Amino acid sequence: MKSICKKWKYLSVMTAIMMLLTILPVDTKAADTRVEITDEERKEQETTGDKTDSAAIAAGAAALLDKENAEGDEQADIQVEESNLAQADNNESSSQPMVEEDADMPESAVEIVEEDNTMLAKAAIPAAESVKEQEPVSSETAITVGAAAMLEAQIVDEEKAINAYVNNRAMEPEAKLENSTLVMAKVNQYVNIRESASQESEKVGVLYKDCGGEVLETQQEWTKISSGDVTGWILNEYLYFGNEAKELASDVGILTAHANTQLLRVRKDANKESEIIGLLSEGEAVEAISEEGDWVSVSYEGTKGYVSSEFVNVEFTVDKAESMEVIKAREEVERARREAEAAASRNAKKEAVLATASELEILAALIQCEAGGEPYEGQIAVGAVVMNRVRSGGYPNSITEVIYASGQFVPASKGKMESLILEKNIRSSCVQAAQEAISGTCNVGDALHFRRKGNRQGLIIGNHVFW
Repeated sequence: MKSICKKWKYLSVMTAIMMLLTILPVDTKAADTRVEITDEERKEQETTGDKTDSAAIAAGAAALLDKENAEGDEQADIQVEESNLAQADNNESSSQPMVEEDADMPESAVEIVEEDNTMLAKAAIPAAESVKEQEPVSSETAITVGAAAMLEAQIVDEEKAINAYVNNRAMEPEAKLENSTLVMAKVNQYVNIRESASQESEKVGVLYKDCGGEVLETQQEWTKISSGDVTGWILNEYLYFGNEAKELASDVGILTAHANTQLLRVRKDANKESEIIGLLSEGEAVEAISEEGDWVSVSYEGTKGYVSSEFVNVEFTVDKAESMEVIKAREEVERARREAEAAASRNAKKEAVLATASELEILAALIQCEAGGEPYEGQIAVGAVVMNRVRSGGYPNSITEVIYASGQFVPASKGKMESLILEKNIRSSCVQAAQEAISGTCNVGDALHFRRKGNRQGLIIGNHVFW
């Protein structure tokens, strides 16, 4: 009975050790001992692979069991010796020898354990030989070698997992770019769209802040996009891709509802009996607020209304790029508008000034001396400057005093004007220009000066610049 218990005891010890080595991480002592293994041993173990690791672990476990069995055999021998001494004492004290019922069990137990050890050793020898052929080592060294082999296998697996993770992470941004076609401008104002992937390439359009498009092709530094009527290349550093582009688009984009029937009623509430607050023609678009079952709430002339979802196409949109042709056309319209506003300001009707006949002649004579060869617009401009001075508090308040002020108009100081007046040789266009200027006509705004055009900045009319 004792032999059976001992047998199971040793088998349990072996099983526990094997499970412990498999489940629990190897402690620092085992790792430190592993460092002592020679380079030659390490190279041989690396070449044997997973099979070598398992064999080394098995050899370590077998060595530990041999140590346990040896200790058990020594204990068994001591027990047998003690039993023999006790039996000899009994024999001397009694003529009838007394034999214990299990007197032969220790010897049998030793034989059973030895038999088990022989089987384990036979199982462990091929595994140990597959690792390397060397001189016998102690049980502690065998255990350390097995544990270290297991640790090395674990480290290799972890390195493989880490490398796979790093490789996957490295591919992640590129994969996102390939899987997402939405792109948004990453700028404060705008970014140029080029015909090819080069900053020297011709500009074909502009992508403004909060505008987006679709990715057509991606390179290391450039991305080809399509936005509105424009197709071209933009530097990647000025673009949002993937989730960043989607998040920005959700903030700045709008839902648009397009009527797909000839006449669509916009109702006050989401039911067919509700009041009609407006009508949409086919193709007409309004901003959609939300989709609510069979109805879509829309913004109609600043008021919330509802249209049947059956008769509208709802789409999410962001602002698109502009082509250079569209930009140039818009800039031309803007320039013309500014010029028209400036002309309107310059030609604004001003307060008429009371003037005598002689003052009319004096102003007409000055206009002829200064702008007689200029277009009629230029003649009015000279008269307007004189009248601006008359109305201004910085000059005298009469035509005569303004014209004859010292150092102001050269013809007034040289007698040219007087001769024209005396000879009645003033041109009719100059007289008419003088009359219009006195009545309030002005085409130079608030200009108080004029001279022959040159480097001076100002309003140019004919050969004069006015400021």
